[in-house]
Amino acid sequence: TDITYLPFGPKQLYLSSIQDLFNGEIIAYSVRDCQNVEFVLDTLSQLPSLPQGCTLHSDQGSVYTSYAYQRKVKERGIIMSMSRKGTPADNASIESFHSSLKSETFYLDELTCTTTAIVEQTVESYITYYNH
Repeated sequence: TDITYLPFGPKQLYLSSIQDLFNGEIIAYSVRDCQNVEFVLDTLSQLPSLPQGCTLHSDQGSVYTSYAYQRKVKERGIIMSMSRKGTPADNASIESFHSSLKSETFYLDELTCTTTAIVEQTVESYITYYNH
């Protein structure tokens, strides 16, 4: 899981997503204009039922190290894993997805200033394309 910036609309938006490394699919995501604990809790709540003992990997961002997030992860029977400090390569798969999303949509189509609704629709359409 990770968060990326989507600086393409009239305000800064953020994408929080969770990728299943079994098949590479994005299995949960949220787009919001505020990066806080509630934002990542919303993404976490979208996860389908998972087998007990699955691992959820993230960086050491404050939203992921928060008590509320850690508690919710444990309540779901998920094992939390975190990257080493200053080592984004530890989270390369989701970083790569976020890069592909921006490169293949916003940058390719030169969407530098658009509406919030178009940013959200672009993300939703790309995730559907990416997963299928």
